[in-house]
Amino acid sequence: MKRREFLQKAGVGLAAGVLFSSVRVRAQSPVIRVAGDSTAVGEGGRWMKEMVEAWGKKTGTRVEYIDSPADTNDRLALYQQYWAAKSPDVDVYMIDVIWPGIVAPHALDLKEYFNEAELKEFFPRIVQNNTIRGKLTSIPFFTDAGILYYRKDLLEKYGYKNPPRTWAELEQMAQKVMEGERKANKDFWGFVFQGKPYEGLTCDALEWIYSFGGGRIVEADGRISVNNPKAALALNTVRRFVGTIAPQGVTSYAEEEARNVWQQGNSLFMRNWPYAYALGQSEGSAVRGKFGVTVLPKGAADAPNAATLGGWQLMVSAYSRNPRLAAELVKYLASYEVQKDNAVRLSRLPTRPALYTDRDVLAKNPWFRDLLPVFQNAVSRPSDVAGAKYNQVSEAIWTEVHSALTGRKRGEAAVRDLEARLQRILR
Repeated sequence: MKRREFLQKAGVGLAAGVLFSSVRVRAQSPVIRVAGDSTAVGEGGRWMKEMVEAWGKKTGTRVEYIDSPADTNDRLALYQQYWAAKSPDVDVYMIDVIWPGIVAPHALDLKEYFNEAELKEFFPRIVQNNTIRGKLTSIPFFTDAGILYYRKDLLEKYGYKNPPRTWAELEQMAQKVMEGERKANKDFWGFVFQGKPYEGLTCDALEWIYSFGGGRIVEADGRISVNNPKAALALNTVRRFVGTIAPQGVTSYAEEEARNVWQQGNSLFMRNWPYAYALGQSEGSAVRGKFGVTVLPKGAADAPNAATLGGWQLMVSAYSRNPRLAAELVKYLASYEVQKDNAVRLSRLPTRPALYTDRDVLAKNPWFRDLLPVFQNAVSRPSDVAGAKYNQVSEAIWTEVHSALTGRKRGEAAVRDLEARLQRILR
């Protein structure tokens, strides 16, 4: 959706007041307006609009669904215009998992409307991610996390019963399988991932560093922890993969470049998001019926697993004229029944652990049962600490990590220089 169309439909500042003023005068009941996914791109927006309207009909509440741009950066820029104007013209926003630090000043504290027992029904890591200085900015809607895809048929062929538990095991397995498979397929590689300098590399880097015991890059208390030997070892390890078990060009791969190599049957392992599962099992896929998914490896047996958290949340605007009603809509959209419908119809990942054992969900998505440990090990990006400066923080991370992957710097220099850059940004 173009910016002008969005503003005309949703209303920001004075334009919004003019657009909706006549409606407010005539209205006998409040209107709850929801800014969510685009209905023009994919099924997500159409599904969400359907759910919002179903709630309106069920409760007798007037609702309006407002399309948002598909691009997350464009979406944030437009939302920030609402918040800067303290506009009451949107009550509920769907926000990215890395935005809570940005939205906190403009979000209603949802602890007023969700009790502790209700919040315990969601993944605690996501609730923690959404809590900024004690304020619960948003409720988990649907989620995402990095996972390891592996070829079950090839591991079995070469005598392996289980996927790798450590990065060292992954490297060893990749070398052995590559040696055998390249006799017939010279394009075969051991491992593909997101190595391009962009947000996806920040996600991968956090997983590598955390899984080596090197911390979260920036800790929850604001301490910059990245300059340590374990973080440097993580980067040096993955640098060793490039050109050996991973293609040299992996340093220019985003999600789709990695998926294309994998789905053509040209890689043993892949780090990606869960969206690639259904595509890998689609008709015509070279890996259909041949792969599984699991948690990403650890750097050492005593280190933690790691999966960078993704996904979307539901926020009630602090400027809403009907906060209680808006919170009731959020409660409905995040409910067990609505999340179950989202999982069954769109294969979107629930934020409620109980749904990963739900019979109907597993009948449609049997692979969901493998994902519960992934979300229990999820680690959030330092967006809560960085707040409005998160984009600068992430750019510093992916730039320095990319310099290590391409061999321009050793891991030790990259983490040292990253520490210095983060100190300048966050001081």
